[in-house]
Amino acid sequence: MTKRDYYEVLGLQKGASDEEIKKAYRKLAVKYHPDKNPGDKTAEEQFKELGEAYEVLCEPQKRAAYDQYGHAAFDRRSGGFGRGGGFHDPFEIFREVFGGGGGGSIFEDLFGGGQRDPSQPQRGDDLRYDMEITFDEAAHGAEKEITVTKPERCDVCQGSGAEAGSKARPCPTCAGRGQVISSRGIFSIAQTCPQCQGAGRIIDRPCKSCSGNGRREKTSKIKLRIPAGVDTGSRLRSSGNGEAGWRGGPSGDLYVVIHVRPHEIFQRDGDDLLCEVPISFIQAALGAEIQVPTLSDTTNLKIPSGTQPGTMFRLKGKGMKNIQGHGHGDLHVRINVEVPTHLSSEQKAKLQEFSNLCDGRQNPIGQSFFEKAKKLFK
Repeated sequence: MTKRDYYEVLGLQKGASDEEIKKAYRKLAVKYHPDKNPGDKTAEEQFKELGEAYEVLCEPQKRAAYDQYGHAAFDRRSGGFGRGGGFHDPFEIFREVFGGGGGGSIFEDLFGGGQRDPSQPQRGDDLRYDMEITFDEAAHGAEKEITVTKPERCDVCQGSGAEAGSKARPCPTCAGRGQVISSRGIFSIAQTCPQCQGAGRIIDRPCKSCSGNGRREKTSKIKLRIPAGVDTGSRLRSSGNGEAGWRGGPSGDLYVVIHVRPHEIFQRDGDDLLCEVPISFIQAALGAEIQVPTLSDTTNLKIPSGTQPGTMFRLKGKGMKNIQGHGHGDLHVRINVEVPTHLSSEQKAKLQEFSNLCDGRQNPIGQSFFEKAKKLFK
């Protein structure tokens, strides 16, 4: 199946800014999130596609590689929770095309470069895990436990792949290189060794527990600390909790990508928060002191008399905690003046009486507007 252009996935042009990419991802991630589309496989695939596109375009180096080479720079990526998780050298494709699965490239063969020994310990692949958290957990931090099924070192052979008393020996076909090389004129073509399958060694008696692989699929529970201030798209690294390495090599890392559920009251812009608070016509006209919700409790806000709809007030330091520890953002309160409905006859009469007492000076904004409008038709 042909992959769509990552910019097209996010509904953007190629020259989009980092902020445009972030906003587009947030909007679409909420729309296609599996929790909002239960059982909808199409929405689930679109959600994974969004995550894959955002992970590339939000990082300058990966985005530069994609802009130059397209999907070819990341053809081994896998969306959602998957092996490799997309965290690999984007130029590995060229080594694969010209050098085969496990060694040097054709250029290294021609110009004398070295080749990695396939029988030596190798680091395991990184993994990706998408985690959804609440807005409150993002604001205050949380402790989470996740379940991950991944290859771990075989506890019987300790990753060697051999039965006790058995040893590995260099593959006689490839002499331990893991590759067989054939000449085609001026070119040298390297292919994976058919006998050892690129391992560069032969085990006489493979471990029965892992069939000589040195690794076994296991399910593990991993505890994670979510720091206060994370946002959708934040990526946390759990060191050493990726796939186990080969032949005793170190494990890869687990990358947890955060998705924050929308809040019923607050909207987020970086570390700042926006909250729209309704007040009555009387409170706006006469002034009042109201209580405004914050992330932890409520705080008092003084409303001056004559406050207009859409007026913004800033409560300094009442926003989200900065994830780097640089204090808190601000809470911006937008005033929404609520027009009364379901009035009784007596209430309507009182309002009409008030209207009769007004001479226009009580509504200077409206008066100024209509005076300007009259000039348009003169």
